[in-house]
Amino acid sequence: MPKQNDAVAGATPYAALTPECLLDAIESTGLTCDGRINALNSYENRVYQVWLAQGGSIVAKVYRPRRWRRAAILEEHAFALALAQGELPVVAPMMIKGGTLFEHAGFMLALYPRQGGRTPEFEDEETLRWLGRFIARIHAIGALEDFEHRPMLSIREFGEEPVRYLLKHEFVPADLRTAYETTALDVLGRVKHRWAEAGRFTPLRLHGDCHAGNILWTDSNPGGPHFVDLDDARMGPAVQDIWMWLDGERAARQQQLGAIIAGYREFYDFNPAQLALIEPLRTLRIMHYAGWLARRWDDPAFPRSFPFFNTQRYWQDHILALREQAAALDEAPLELENR
Repeated sequence: MPKQNDAVAGATPYAALTPECLLDAIESTGLTCDGRINALNSYENRVYQVWLAQGGSIVAKVYRPRRWRRAAILEEHAFALALAQGELPVVAPMMIKGGTLFEHAGFMLALYPRQGGRTPEFEDEETLRWLGRFIARIHAIGALEDFEHRPMLSIREFGEEPVRYLLKHEFVPADLRTAYETTALDVLGRVKHRWAEAGRFTPLRLHGDCHAGNILWTDSNPGGPHFVDLDDARMGPAVQDIWMWLDGERAARQQQLGAIIAGYREFYDFNPAQLALIEPLRTLRIMHYAGWLARRWDDPAFPRSFPFFNTQRYWQDHILALREQAAALDEAPLELENR
């Protein structure tokens, strides 16, 4: 890999990613751009819609330096390509000159076909069954082999490490530090207890971050969902790719879950013991998000885009959210009803 320049390797990793650098990187693959660039909504990486001289546009994804090693990115690409080859609606990277990952000026990037769409209608049971069928097919392929270079979803990475980082680097205000630390440690204890209650499960390759923003729904023929952005793909429990679709009061979430799993089981088995992991996974996501913002706070894009973070009000609300999760972790897990 080419040696990274100081701007790439430092606290402002994208300072050297000028429009000229981006266009040169894309054209180094053999494509020709017409000069138009539109920055898309992304923070961990930088993502752009780029128009081509021959017409149409593509999406260029520039990976955050030092986040993933090359081998881990190539595993992400191989997984996406395997899913696409299995006729699943996953937006996979473009294969150009036999490769999917390109390097220019110290940056690694991938190019994707542009895919439009809207947010799915999660309140519609047929939509949820449809999503359940597709995520089951993704998991069926994901279960065929394991990731070698990408990690396992763990309490340590998503819970313990963010808490340690926030405390070590003194992000939490002094007057709230004790409340945060005691609440976080209490919640982590409850998460570990619920995780143990779920028992053993077989981890598989996951999308990993299957929230509404990473699913694009189209009405054209063939319509339906398109899954994008496998940047957080990793090994873990199947329910990780499902729980983020559940919303509302318990009765509503119960009904939504039933529709999803009804569709899921048409193509793949689902272990109901994993339902005990829903609230632990939600808790870990809340904790990880705070740690993620803190770790990226030296990137100038983050203070501009997340001005609410690291304020007194933010930490008060964060501690309250953790306390609410402590209560949720004490409730009985959702159950599958006979449908």
